[in-house]
Order: sequence, then C-alpha cells, then structure tokens
Amino acid sequence: MEGLRVGFEIHQQLATRKLFCNCESELREEEPELKILRRLRPTQSELGEIDRAALEEYLKGRCYEYEVPGDVSCLVEMDEEPPHNVNIDAVKAALEVALLLNAQPVDEIHFMRKIVIDGSNTSGFQRTAVIAMDGYVKTAKGKVRIPTICLEEEAARKIREEGSKTVYRLDRLGIPLIEISTSPDITSPEEAREVALKIGEILRATGKVKRGIGTIRQDINVSIAGGARVEIKGVQDLNLIPKIIEKEAERQRKLIEIAQELKRRGVEEVHLEFSPVDVSEIFASTESKLVAKVMKRGGVVLAVKLPGFRGLIGGAKEEPRLGSELAQYARIKAGVGGIFHSDELPSYGISASEVEAVADKLSLSEIDAFVLVAEEREKALKALQAVLERAKLALKGVPEETRVAQSDATTRYMRPLPGAARMYPETDLAPFVVDEKLIAELRASLPELYEEKIARFLKQYNLSQELATQVVKSERAQLFEELVASGASPKLVATTLVSTLRELRREGYAVENIKDERFREMFALVAEQKLAKEAIPEVIKALSRTPERSCEEILAELGLKGFSEADVRGLVRRVIKERAEFVRERGEGAVKPLMGVLMKELRGRVEGRVVMKILEEELRGYLKDGFQG
Repeated sequence: MEGLRVGFEIHQQLATRKLFCNCESELREEEPELKILRRLRPTQSELGEIDRAALEEYLKGRCYEYEVPGDVSCLVEMDEEPPHNVNIDAVKAALEVALLLNAQPVDEIHFMRKIVIDGSNTSGFQRTAVIAMDGYVKTAKGKVRIPTICLEEEAARKIREEGSKTVYRLDRLGIPLIEISTSPDITSPEEAREVALKIGEILRATGKVKRGIGTIRQDINVSIAGGARVEIKGVQDLNLIPKIIEKEAERQRKLIEIAQELKRRGVEEVHLEFSPVDVSEIFASTESKLVAKVMKRGGVVLAVKLPGFRGLIGGAKEEPRLGSELAQYARIKAGVGGIFHSDELPSYGISASEVEAVADKLSLSEIDAFVLVAEEREKALKALQAVLERAKLALKGVPEETRVAQSDATTRYMRPLPGAARMYPETDLAPFVVDEKLIAELRASLPELYEEKIARFLKQYNLSQELATQVVKSERAQLFEELVASGASPKLVATTLVSTLRELRREGYAVENIKDERFREMFALVAEQKLAKEAIPEVIKALSRTPERSCEEILAELGLKGFSEADVRGLVRRVIKERAEFVRERGEGAVKPLMGVLMKELRGRVEGRVVMKILEEELRGYLKDGFQG
C-alpha cells in the first residue's frame, strides 16, 4: 500500500463519576419519565465562521428527543445549569494514563467547546481539554507519536431514530472520556492493530477505566499517496482494524483511478450541471416494482446526466466503482432509499427499452452516464443534487470526509470532515492548575504495565504463561492477588476467575453480574473446607442468577453444605463396615471402589483429596485392628 499513513483517535471511558457533576456514570435501560424535545441550530464561531459539518446537519431539518433518567443525570446534562468544577478523580486518572504514555502534562487545563452536529449533546457542543502533549508508544517498527491527550465528556446515548427525529438518553452524557490522538506514523494495517492493543493495555493497567462493549472506541484516520485523510468512526473490534484499513486504502486507490480516467476523458466540473429531467412518462407502464410503487403514491422519476462517467459508476466488479459513493450521499443528504444508474441497468425490472429512452431524452454520448431517483419530487431533487455534488468530488479523487465502520469492515459516508471553526473557549469553567506536587504523587504510584505484571505473576505465583497472561488482562486481576494473599491457591483462583467464568459465560450464564464480594465469600468457604473446589462452577451458576444472595444461602439451596472432617470420617467408617466382607477380600485394593461410593454423596461438598486421605487412614486401621467401639 504505497504511501499508507494511519493515525488513531482512541476514546476510553473512565470509571469515575461524571465529569462536570456528581452523577454516577451508569446506564439505565428502564424508560425514563422525563423527556425533552429540541432542535439545534448552527452559530458563528468567534471568528465569524460557521462549521461546514454543523451547517450540513442543520439543513437536514432534524429534531432531537432527550430521555432523562433522573438518578444518573441532572440539570447539567439537560443544559439547564452550568457545569460544576471538573471531577478531580477523572483528571488524576487521565494524567496517570498520560504519564504511562510518556507524555508531558500541561501546566493548566483549559476546557474548550467543540461543536457537536448530530444532537448527541444537549448544549450543542462537547467540552474538551488538552491535558498532556508529546507522548509516544513503541512498536516493532519504532515509535508512534502521541501529540495530544485530551479529557472530554462522553456524548448522549442514541436509542433510536423515528423519521426526522433522533432519540437520545442522557445517562451516558457527561461520563469522562480520555481521548488519545496519534500522529499518522503507522504504515501498515498490522502495526495499527499493535498500536491499538498497546494503548488499550496501558489504559486497562490503571484499573481506572470502564470495561465492556461501547466503553472504548477507536476512530481511524487513513490516507494513501495521492489520497486524502478520511476519518473512520466507531471501530470497536481490534481484530477488524487491519481489514478496515486495507479496504479503505483500496477504496481510495480506486477513487484515484476514477479521477485519473475522468481527466483523460476531459471531464471538468463545468460539465457537471444540475439539470434534472423528469422522465416519469417513460416509466408509466414499467415492470419495475420499485419504480411502480413510487409512481402509484404520486412520486416521480427524475434523471441527471453525468458526462464522461460511463463505466465508472458500476462496471465489472474488478473495475473502479463509484455507485455506492453516489448512493450514500443521496441517502444521507436526502433520505432516499437508493438510486439507479446506467452502468447497472437494465436491472431491478427496468427494461433495456426504458434505459434507451432515458439515454435519448438526456442526449447521452457513448461515454456519458445517468442516475435515476424514484421518489417524491422534493426528495428526488435533493438526492440528485447530492449525487452531482459527489460526482464533482470524484474529479479530485478522494474527498476528506468522516465515514462509519460496518461489521464487514467496509465503511459508509457519514459527513464532511469538521473544520477548525468548531472550537471555541469554554467560559463557564475556570482553568485547572496542574502543579508539580500532583504529578510527583502520580509518578510515584504508577501501576505496573501488563508485561511487568505478567513476569511477576510467573515468578511469584508459579502460573503458566497462558494463565498468567489471561489473569493480568482480565477485569479481576486485583481480586486475584487479594484472594491469593488471603491464602487461596493461586492456580485455583486463576482458573476460576479466567477459565471457569469464560466457559460459563459461553454457556449463557451472566457471570458479569457477580460482585467481587461473592468471590471473597466463596474462597473463604473453600479455605474452611465448607465448599469443595469441584462445586465452585455450580455455585457460580447459581450466583449468576441471583447475585444478591450470599454463598452460604446458595450452598444450602444446592444441598452442598460442607462436611466437617469428623462427618467425613464417620461416613467413611460406615461405608467400610457395610462392605466389611468386600474390604477383607480386597484389602487396600478396595480404596478405589470405596472412593466411588463415598464421592456419590460427598462430591461438591468435600474435596476428593481430603476424602482419599481419610479413607486410606481408616482403611489401614480397619485392616490392622478393626474399628474399636
């Protein structure tokens, strides 16, 4: 990939209260009672400029409904009250990450307002501040620079779209986010994955970030030689990163080829006039169900000519394809379901004679193409304007834009790249002074990074490389050390917190609902020999269903109440006596059969090694002297 350049903007939620109020940073699924309906309008920056992306969003004519869960949002989230002082815990957590990324903290933190164009913030802007600069991470290919690290507030959570209305919930709005921006120093898809992985591990090593789906997002900036910077938003799967970059690089390569071919054909912007033609009469008796349905409800079929574009919109699969780009602009800017273009017709029930009739009406030459839109007239006109706008951009190659990642590693158009006019000072918050004492305290207590902790676990706890790695990267690494310090077996604790939980999660048990306190109870019962290690999975299954109950209650319900050593010894003696003839005949060879009998009653209540030890002792005594008393 010639000239490939990749950079990241990584957004990670911090595990503190909200950034500018004292609300909990928790999500709520129940329907809130309070709802607010608003519209957003673009305003001029202090330089008298209007952000182009904000203007485009406003022109869509959308409105926004905000659902307000009262226990996790307040007047600050509703934009009815100024922000409170910045959350000091969030500032410390962000600065700790900055130090781990070799960055230099700023002397004062000044928040700015960044215009938000999609309604995801009630105020119409996001508060963000630079907290550190000039960091880096090392990869197999060298350093990747991190010019800025920012602290900002998370956006509201999108719930659904209803026509021209978008519904957001304010539970997520205001959760602290750390934004880590790298320079475009990454030159391969695999290096990009390595960088994202390293930064993610550093974030989790602090123990001060949220975990789970949606708590971390990677926005990827991609360009190739002759291309342009394209921002791809919403990437959550690390393993998808290389494929997304590969496909974006290939998309840009094809767009460059299209621009070169258009230049060879002599196509210039002046040739692309917006002269839509109503061709509805040609489709009066069409067999296309899609077109007929639109016509029946009073819609029209409009066409626009694209001089010199024949074979470049669709064409064969191996050829450059522009059709999806045109369709995405039409969908986003006009809200239409799709477009038809001459490179793919006849198809969709549109006949060859109808295609020829449209070509005649538009006076197409051999190298010209056309686009059709079947819709109500105003939407059709707006869609064709968007198509022509995108066709003009095709003359230049790759447009700078923001795209959103899809599950198949492709991307779709979202909006133009925001301009510099979207940032202006926040006047409701005083600067936060970052003094040397605070930085010294943070430096003195920096956490171990994953590589350091894994090496320590291998040596200190005698775990395998695989198990040590899994424990360190799990959400319960701190709990592991706490349980081992209380006397629990490192291997048993590690296997339970990693392997057992993973297997039960795959089986559909909600093990993430179990609080750490329940694991403390569980291993205390194991230490007291009230719970056998073999019964741990059954206890975890029960806890996943009712995590509020104690382990003692679970044991009673499951009939797993542990046996004391005296109880076990009594049972062993009874079993030996009941099978006295068999025991005298087999001697010490009776151990395994008797063990099977005993474990039918004791499995899950007493560890097998304990039962075996008592059985061997009692059997030897019986064979020597018989039981006395």
